[in-house]
Amino acid sequence: MTRLVNRTHDAKARSFIESANQPGGDFPIQNLPFGVFRRRARQEAERIGVAIGDQVVDLRRAAGHGLFSALGSEIQSALAAPVLNPLVALGRPAAAAVRERLFDLLAQDGPSRNNVVDCLAPAESVELLLPVAIGDYTDFYASIHHATNVGSMFRPENPLLPNYKYVPIGYHGRASSIVVSGTPIKRPMGQIKGDVAADPVFGPSRSLDYESEIGGYLVGGNRQGTEIPIAEAESRIFGLCLLNDWSARDIQAWEYQPLGPFLAKNFATSVSPWVVTMEALAPFRVPGFDRPAGDPAPLPYLFAETDRRAGGIAVATEVYLSSARMRAEGMAPWRVSHASLASMYWTMAQLVTHHASNGCNLRPGDLIGSGTISGPEKENRGCLLELTWRGAEPVTLPTGEIRRFLADGDEVILRAACERAGAARIGFGECRGVVEPA
Repeated sequence: MTRLVNRTHDAKARSFIESANQPGGDFPIQNLPFGVFRRRARQEAERIGVAIGDQVVDLRRAAGHGLFSALGSEIQSALAAPVLNPLVALGRPAAAAVRERLFDLLAQDGPSRNNVVDCLAPAESVELLLPVAIGDYTDFYASIHHATNVGSMFRPENPLLPNYKYVPIGYHGRASSIVVSGTPIKRPMGQIKGDVAADPVFGPSRSLDYESEIGGYLVGGNRQGTEIPIAEAESRIFGLCLLNDWSARDIQAWEYQPLGPFLAKNFATSVSPWVVTMEALAPFRVPGFDRPAGDPAPLPYLFAETDRRAGGIAVATEVYLSSARMRAEGMAPWRVSHASLASMYWTMAQLVTHHASNGCNLRPGDLIGSGTISGPEKENRGCLLELTWRGAEPVTLPTGEIRRFLADGDEVILRAACERAGAARIGFGECRGVVEPA
């Protein structure tokens, strides 16, 4: 499990791009997340880019200028692709090499400055696209706080099922309906059965919800029938993004027994456009979840000392809500909740190892979701199902509007960042989606 902190993490490093040096920004020179974009004003194909301040570095153009020639033809070819999959397939060392080279090129006194400037595009001039062609998507349920809260609503006498502390629970999501931030989300239709109704009806979901999560893109690397040892699991994670697992709670309540989520979950999942590399997150590693006395130890295949010591990542997440009325009145989005990925019961490495433990082959570009990120306090609840306690405790927006679940016109905005003393702030950007009528 590589967590080497090196010169690219130096908090004092500065870029010649001044916007990257502003305090509180998401994309300083220490970050350099990967994405895919195209310029709005040009007829050009999709290309890989890297965010730096308020600019995007065109890596295809940079490779054409010979700025990555020292990294070899395989990496240069991957940088010319329209999606990140070829670079992802080369593994984390390739991404780390590109990031380190970019760090040098974008530094205040970097070489080839004129050539680099020729490869920049203002972020406001580009359209950000899905960064990866996602072949498969699995969403987990890794927050014990979320699992306990949800269980308490439906099984107050037994909120946490006995398998939870042994098994990283997950379900197979729908890759075809994953969309990039900014894509409108149409309210889904489905079968709904009220608590006292004799029969279900078919119609628009009345309990549409968001789930604040972190996603991880995988480099793949195991053949079908083989496993990924826990000591190697984190090397199979290319980088992280924001993820909103939109959920229709009324459809879910009727359909999830006995096989689990289906139409309540597969209509849309939003992801942020920038992929923050695991290398950029090295200064923010923390121990895995500190299991209380009496909890079972992870089974041997899910335990590594390195993962126990530093398998967590201190990513602070936030959820904002903006109603159509708030936007019309020029009001800023309202922060609904905040939490931390470090509070999750299972680490990202444990999720990867468990996923492959039965011989399931993971492929470059596969996406895993952490599950709703919630913490111990009410302000840490990462979805409206928890925050409003299934609608019994509605929230009031700054306009006085009441929300139990999402209304048409509501915009959900996820944000996240890593911050600590002595390190540069690493941001994830945003993941947005506006709810449209069914």
